[in-house]
Amino acid sequence: QVQLVESGGGQVQAGGSLRLSCAASGRTDRRYAMSWFRRPPGKEREFLAAISRSGGSTSYGDSVKGRFTISRENAENMVYLQMNSLKPEDTGVYYCAAGLKPFSNRAGQYDYWGQGTQVTVSS
Repeated sequence: QVQLVESGGGQVQAGGSLRLSCAASGRTDRRYAMSWFRRPPGKEREFLAAISRSGGSTSYGDSVKGRFTISRENAENMVYLQMNSLKPEDTGVYYCAAGLKPFSNRAGQYDYWGQGTQVTVSS
């Protein structure tokens, strides 16, 4: 089992930046593909970014490409999402996910999920 805890959410004005963190604990002896998803209010869950087990490969959703950056620090069991040029439509609950399968933009590929952290972007 792996436990994931997100932090770093909050309220920011449009054009601002936030950095989300995801701390993994439990079976961290295994290396997991990691990802970030979000659920905007009243909408479906949306893929944002994923990173391979080694950190050598990344993938981004079209809505955040060029603005968000995913990274990981395996020694610290941490994953980050740097979010720049935030827009009101980036508002939502942001989730960190971990999986043993190769990294993917599909939520079903991930085995473990955090509780989420709220991000609110005001115009």
